[in-house]
Amino acid sequence: MRAKIAYRRVLIKLSGEALAGSRGFGIDESVLGDVAAQIAQVCEAGVQTGIVLGGGNIFRGLAAAAAGLDRPTGDMVGMLATVMNSLLLKESLCRAGVKTRVLSAIRIDTAAEFYTVQRARSYLEGGYAVIVAGGTGNPYFTTDTAAALRCAEMKCDVLMKATKVDGIYESDPIKNPAAKKIHSLTHEEALVRNLHIMDATAFSLCRDNNIPIIVFKLSRPGSLLKCIRGKSVGSIVTKEAP
Repeated sequence: MRAKIAYRRVLIKLSGEALAGSRGFGIDESVLGDVAAQIAQVCEAGVQTGIVLGGGNIFRGLAAAAAGLDRPTGDMVGMLATVMNSLLLKESLCRAGVKTRVLSAIRIDTAAEFYTVQRARSYLEGGYAVIVAGGTGNPYFTTDTAAALRCAEMKCDVLMKATKVDGIYESDPIKNPAAKKIHSLTHEEALVRNLHIMDATAFSLCRDNNIPIIVFKLSRPGSLLKCIRGKSVGSIVTKEAP
């Protein structure tokens, strides 16, 4: 008998850096396997699962722009990096027994199907994990914003942002070990306090569409499954105070 779940359909946002593990760049195969295993648990629990990946382990368009590269060009390379990560995660999920489809916001037909809302929802309803690559398909938008947008379009119940830390802090806990953890807050508070766990556009999209955000540490075994069962993991951002 399946355990009770708190969410019927979820959007998981994974950073590219998370896939790099301790190496800091590229793909750590053991980390990729662990991520796939956690997502497989969620799918096996009967949760319709969407996934958006970053590409920072391969290329960061914003950093390249700061170094002088044309911003739209840098962002396009970054979007292509998310396609690479998505294809690799798909293979790991398939090996874990999860039916998976990669949809891309940029046309790259030999690698992935073109993203449409209807196609994404249809695959979710058919029991597939759906990885949406290519960001929003446009420059000047982060993959956090892409995750919030896809979450709204696909009618997901929650956006789950996997990070290197176990929630939201007043400041970077890696740089400031004395930083205090914030267990719950509203989208508006996150915007006013300028917390950098997600960008302002992503927070605004979630606020306007009443999408809760759970920020948690993926490297803790079972953390993703605990999230979908409604257990207290990490920090939660909601439209109104809990």
